Amino acid sequence: MPKKLIAGWFTFTCSEDSTIVMTELLNTRWSEWKNWLDFKYAKTLRKSGPLGSMDVAFIEGAISSETQAAKLKQIRSLAKTLIAIGACAVTGYPSAQRNQFNPDQMKIIQPILDRFKYAEKVRKVSAVVKVDHSIPGCPMDEEKFIKLINQFLTQANASSKF
Repeated sequence: MPKKLIAGWFTFTCSEDSTIVMTELLNTRWSEWKNWLDFKYAKTLRKSGPLGSMDVAFIEGAISSETQAAKLKQIRSLAKTLIAIGACAVTGYPSAQRNQFNPDQMKIIQPILDRFKYAEKVRKVSAVVKVDHSIPGCPMDEEKFIKLINQFLTQANASSKF
């Protein structure tokens, strides 16, 4: 049995549409990927224990708080490869729309920002940590995701090194 790539799927501030796409892809690709890929950390798929090392971390969503930034930095320190998934992770938008709000709009949403301890600005993932690959789109570009997964699985199969 080949060594499986350990993966994590983490969601921050977004609509989670790429999570839905990834879950649907597993419906059709599971038999192809199951011997090579283990989503060890993915709340959508399973209850996860404490974070540990992983070959690849998929990050969906923008970073809107210092708590999220700290968690992202922890994930980056544990992942050999980090992939930003979807528009919010890659560009910050549309989640970062509030970065452009005028003072009156900010005053209206300030109680929400305070309640959830949100930062003054929403950031894209690469503004916080090094990103190795990006898959744009809202939701993510499904074909680019499949191509990248298959590329990693081919590399792992050829060298057993991610």
